[in-house]
Amino acid sequence: MSLKRIIPCLLLRDSGLVKTVKFKKTTYIGDPINAVKIFNEKEVDELIFLDIDATRNKTEPPYQAIQDIATECFMPFCYGGGVNNVEQIRKLLASGAEKIAINTAAFKDPNFIRNAVSIFGSSTIVVSIDYKKNLFGKPVVYVNGGRTSTKKNLLNYVKEIEMLGVGEILLNSIDRDGTMEGYDIGMIKDVSVSVEIPVVACGGAGNMDDLKQVLAQTEVTGVAAGSMFIYQGKKRGVLISYPNQEEIKNIIN
Repeated sequence: MSLKRIIPCLLLRDSGLVKTVKFKKTTYIGDPINAVKIFNEKEVDELIFLDIDATRNKTEPPYQAIQDIATECFMPFCYGGGVNNVEQIRKLLASGAEKIAINTAAFKDPNFIRNAVSIFGSSTIVVSIDYKKNLFGKPVVYVNGGRTSTKKNLLNYVKEIEMLGVGEILLNSIDRDGTMEGYDIGMIKDVSVSVEIPVVACGGAGNMDDLKQVLAQTEVTGVAAGSMFIYQGKKRGVLISYPNQEEIKNIIN
């Protein structure tokens, strides 16, 4: 059985830290290095960094920013954003990332994912999947930073991704992103029982009960959250937090 994980998910834009709501309404939060130092102090086990502009702008991943993060970061981290070839993965790993999350390129070129897995190993390659429900309540996969519908059904797509040999799926609800109104439990449950590889759920966490609920009611191996670990109070003041060891035990047990 995989150890349950609670993972801060941090969004990058121009090497700064930002937050979004439903993949829109971007708010600048601060310097990612400062956030990393705080998470170091709080003994976080793992981090996720996603560059929200790299794919849309067709730019290279921010290698220097990743190297700067790795220099300060005491824990392993996953990077995603704009990754579409093997050489980029090689550079990101050399810069200090441990896992690489791939989203749009996984949809456009499944053979790229197969090749990446064969070169770097399944444990290194994560496929990040963003989805939104249509007017009929059906989950549809989106790419290009949540801007483009693939018209693919989520449950069918996750099975296709599993067949590529990846080590993990990062599942993100566009509808829940930044709302702090709770995870999409029903869909997360359906996805997590549809595949045998680890699934990390993201989108909607507002409190520790949300984390506990999704871990208890679904088969995910991890939960990721952004706003919950960045904001405090009704006015959403920026104050980085993370559960202490006693709270973690209560969440995962």
